[in-house]
Amino acid sequence: MPPATETRTVARSALITGVTGQDGWYLSELLIAAGQRVHGLVAPEDTNPTPPGVTPIEGDVRSSASIASALERADPDVVYNLAAVSSVAASWADPAPVAEVTGLGAVRLLAAVRDRDAGRGGATRVVQASSAEIYGDAPAPQDESTPIAPTNPYGAAKAFAHHTVQVFRSQGVWAANAVLFPHESPRRPAGFVSRKITSAAAAIAAGSTEPLVLGNLDARRDWGFAGDYARGLQLIASQDEPVDVVLATGESHSIREFVRAAFTYAGVTDWQARVEQSAEFTRPTDSGELRGDAGRARHLLGWRPNVGFDELVAMMVDADRALLGHVGRG
Repeated sequence: MPPATETRTVARSALITGVTGQDGWYLSELLIAAGQRVHGLVAPEDTNPTPPGVTPIEGDVRSSASIASALERADPDVVYNLAAVSSVAASWADPAPVAEVTGLGAVRLLAAVRDRDAGRGGATRVVQASSAEIYGDAPAPQDESTPIAPTNPYGAAKAFAHHTVQVFRSQGVWAANAVLFPHESPRRPAGFVSRKITSAAAAIAAGSTEPLVLGNLDARRDWGFAGDYARGLQLIASQDEPVDVVLATGESHSIREFVRAAFTYAGVTDWQARVEQSAEFTRPTDSGELRGDAGRARHLLGWRPNVGFDELVAMMVDADRALLGHVGRG
């Protein structure tokens, strides 16, 4: 199969669920820049802003009727399912909503696409945002052949959706999984560990005396830039045939390394004295080293990450410093 840049498939319109999240913002920007008409499914309780240029459709992946209505209104060539309750910690605290949105939401969407296409002879494409959390404690590096064995409710919900994509694909639905390894950006909500670290580094550099309180500092993750992963989603949708693809940098760093990089870039030299550990932020079980092998993405899509780890951390610290009214170190 040739790289995506050489395929003839050009989408005219897209529907993005979870459009108000960081991935939805970056993806919608890419699609609009490519001349596509973009609609976004926005839940009634979602108070986050809709990305510029996106036509919002009020709806909810917890409702099959709502999804069917959104498909009729948007009339998309491609549906990107980014809707999820994406916090692993939240999935332990209240697993049922995670299963309802992250797992069953994908099932409802796939069924709605199948039924709509059967009635009109169409071929809507579905790209599902899967997650490295489906691999649990599997030895690194993980790739598309790694056994799926999640170790937390969020990973289990994503694994269910991942398998369901494959089941519907076997019945003729154009559906592909993008297995996204951890990816961050200045648009990442403050409750996630990456933004928690960079916002603390910016605040402490500006004079705050509040410590940064974290859980397991030794957990290792393959962190990339969300904008690079949005580009990968777009490339997957442009392929002639649906294929499941891992998107990852191939490098892993511990949370301790992330903290060191953020504080060092912010100009805080005594970062160890500013960090505390608490069992409150330690997961009941934690995935092992998440480090992906994106060889298939390189070969099939021509995809490689453009932003490295240090650049990502600096980008996020600069954004958090800007929020405080301070100029980044650049």
